[in-house]
Amino acid sequence: MTRQAKPREATTGTPTPTVPAIPPANVLGRLAALQDADTPELKQQWRELFGKEPPSHNRAFLRSRLAYRVQELAYGGLKPATLARLEALGDQLDGGNIVLRRIRGDDKPIAGTRLVRHYQGVDHTVTVLPDGYEWDGRPYRSLSAIARAITGTRWNGWRFFGMKNQRGAA
Repeated sequence: MTRQAKPREATTGTPTPTVPAIPPANVLGRLAALQDADTPELKQQWRELFGKEPPSHNRAFLRSRLAYRVQELAYGGLKPATLARLEALGDQLDGGNIVLRRIRGDDKPIAGTRLVRHYQGVDHTVTVLPDGYEWDGRPYRSLSAIARAITGTRWNGWRFFGMKNQRGAA
C-alpha cells in the first residue's frame, strides 16, 4: 500500500507541497543511489521528500534519514497506535520532562561506574547513580554541575571528566 504524505501548514500559514508516494519497486534503487549521491544531491532529495529545507547535518545523517523517508513513503510510517505507545513509554521514563527527554539514556555510563578526575592536586571521584551522580557525598543531576562545584566555573561535565567519545566532547 502506498501512501500520500499530507501537506502540513508551515509557520507562515502556507501549505507545504505534497510529497509524492514512492512505488515499493523503486525503493532498492533509490536507497542504492543515496550511497553515491553528493551533499547537494542529498539536499535536493530532502527538499523533494520532506517538502522543506534540509538541516545542516553531514552526509551520513542526510543519507540515513533520507533512506528512512524513502521507505516510509513507500511502505507507510508507524501506525498511530505504535506512536501513542512510544509516547506513553517515553512519558514513563522521563515524566514528560522535555529536558530529560533530550538526554539519551544510553549516553550515560552504567550506574555504579566511578569517574575520577585529578584537578589541582586533588582526585575527585564521581559515582554514577541510576538517576544522577554523587560527588563528595552529595547527589547531583549532571556532571556539569559537579564540574562547576569543583572548579567554580562553567564546564561541559562530559569534557571535564574526559568522556571524549560521549555527546559533550565535540
